[in-house]
Amino acid sequence: MRIGIQASYSGGFRQTAAEIRDLESAGLDLAMVAEVYTFDAVSQLGYLAAVTDRVELMSGIFPVYSRTPALLAMTAAGLDFVSDGRFTLGLGASGPQVIEGWHGVPYDAPLQRTREIVDICRQVWRRDRLVHEGPKYTVPLPPEQGTGLGKPLKLINTPVRDRIPVLLAAIGPKNVELVAEVAEAWEPIFFVPEKAASVWGGSLAAGRARRDPALGELQVVVGVPVAIGDDVEPMVDLVRPQLALYIGGMGARGKNFYNDLARRYGYEDEARTIQDLYLDGQKDEAAAAVPEDLIRTASLIGPESHVAERIAAFREAGVTTLVLQPLDGSPEGRLRTVERMRRLADR
Repeated sequence: MRIGIQASYSGGFRQTAAEIRDLESAGLDLAMVAEVYTFDAVSQLGYLAAVTDRVELMSGIFPVYSRTPALLAMTAAGLDFVSDGRFTLGLGASGPQVIEGWHGVPYDAPLQRTREIVDICRQVWRRDRLVHEGPKYTVPLPPEQGTGLGKPLKLINTPVRDRIPVLLAAIGPKNVELVAEVAEAWEPIFFVPEKAASVWGGSLAAGRARRDPALGELQVVVGVPVAIGDDVEPMVDLVRPQLALYIGGMGARGKNFYNDLARRYGYEDEARTIQDLYLDGQKDEAAAAVPEDLIRTASLIGPESHVAERIAAFREAGVTTLVLQPLDGSPEGRLRTVERMRRLADR
């Protein structure tokens, strides 16, 4: 079991980078950098590449709508170059609120776009002359859509690796099926080990049936809130606002992928209540309505013996990397969390 952490996008980044360097020495395997509507992740990943030696770096995630496919491929090749082959390209569709509200482009055909982008990236990394004809992307651009002067090009530099690993963030049935077919790694959200097979098992099996064996086994990267100790029970409530935000506020009524996931987990009534409260501006009440069972099964909160049992459950469900969200937010607390998780994960 590998151990990762997500870099904070608030506060000073030099301090964050120095902390990740210290966590690397404590056994950290992976550092993820998010890209939401804040600073870009590329500059921060490049900075981390310069100050770390061993830790894997991952975009967590680049939206598939905000860069052209060729630029995504170039960016990944560049980050893999400056990190000496330590970069994983994390991609995801995000949602219409961000894509249309921030990037100003239509949120259309996320599955088809993702499939074509992965194919184009791999062409670029192999240094093939880029030729792609698909429903969403045609490269070079045909004469009737441009000047007619476009020609197939190939990447000038030779990448460190001709197959940079691709992680796809996905929770919907068809999205997860695509992940299991074409990606090296999968990132779900608020993953409940005991319910993963019933919620995603069919999609994973269908995708794996078409999977290229050269991709290897699908890696599963899961974010988990963590607090280890005999006195951490109050920290259960610290998880509530984030879950309420996703289940209640990340989308609209009838178009919230995270709310749909909570319903598929069996929390139909609770998901409806959380969304109604959150969208009505009652955020504290929405947080209070988050089922405690969901918090506990999707988190690692409790004494070492309990956390060790939960790590085993995640491992049994196929999880290969736990991306820690330490509930003790101090640098010292995060370091202690990584050290203890490293020891427990290695058992």
